[in-house]
Amino acid sequence: MSLDHRLIDLLVCPLCKGPLQMARDAQNRPTELQCHADRLGFPIRDGIPVMLESEARTLDDTPAPATAPL
Repeated sequence: MSLDHRLIDLLVCPLCKGPLQMARDAQNRPTELQCHADRLGFPIRDGIPVMLESEARTLDDTPAPATAPL
């Protein structure tokens, strides 16, 4: 399943309403939407962003997968 980039462009962080960046894996598949202000990564499952704080992972100081601005 592919992400609809028109809809992704409208998404913001559910906590701070700030911009998100898309992280991709080694095969260039979207893996999560990252909010660097809140240091959270929201997973993308089956092409659907899960924008729940309880499902987000904390971004640490290690290099993240390649990100692209939305």
